[in-house]
Amino acid sequence: MTRSRPGARVAGTTKPTELVIFDCDGVLVDTERLAVRLQIALGAELGRPLGADEVVERFIGRSKESITDQITERLGVETAGLWWSRLIQRHRDAVDLGLDPVDGLPEALAALTVPTCVASSGSHEKMRHTLGRTGLYDFFAGRIYSASEVSRGKPAPDLFLHAARRMGVDPAACAVVEDSGPGVAAARAAGMRVFSCAGGPTPAERLQGPDTTVFDDMRELPGLLTGR
Repeated sequence: MTRSRPGARVAGTTKPTELVIFDCDGVLVDTERLAVRLQIALGAELGRPLGADEVVERFIGRSKESITDQITERLGVETAGLWWSRLIQRHRDAVDLGLDPVDGLPEALAALTVPTCVASSGSHEKMRHTLGRTGLYDFFAGRIYSASEVSRGKPAPDLFLHAARRMGVDPAACAVVEDSGPGVAAARAAGMRVFSCAGGPTPAERLQGPDTTVFDDMRELPGLLTGR
């Protein structure tokens, strides 16, 4: 069910969508709940107890640098390094046990008629693993961008602007599909339409706002992009 559906106008324009930029975790691959569970467990082990809401607020949708900076501030450099190394290994192990695309995503991709790319806070190595595990890597190969390529991660607009520039598309003609607060903020700051996929760890109310459509079923996306 679509919760909010404002018009297609972005930054004073009525440009049709020429590029759809997908986040990765929680949008293409069903990993965000896994990430929340792992962060809670690591916090309990390493002296920084965290609840699910705090993990979502502080960590989900953010880059490695942002996460490790926050941990370093509370627990020091050594613990932050240990936290990140354990997180990466446990995430990889869990993905290897089984990972699926987000429900409805294959149908949505098959129905899209405009170019697509990926722009994620995750590293290229992580995306090769998760997208490869779900059979999506080859679909997006050559059109995958990481926060490691820009100076500021989400919620800054740098990554989405970088993706648009590399794809040769005006930011005002881009639509971003996101599921996290920092990602939605980054897309708005870039002057792009935002389609917020609810149902993950981030509450729907945190995804709502100007130039943003919040929806529940990825199968809805192609119709939402064309205003049907």
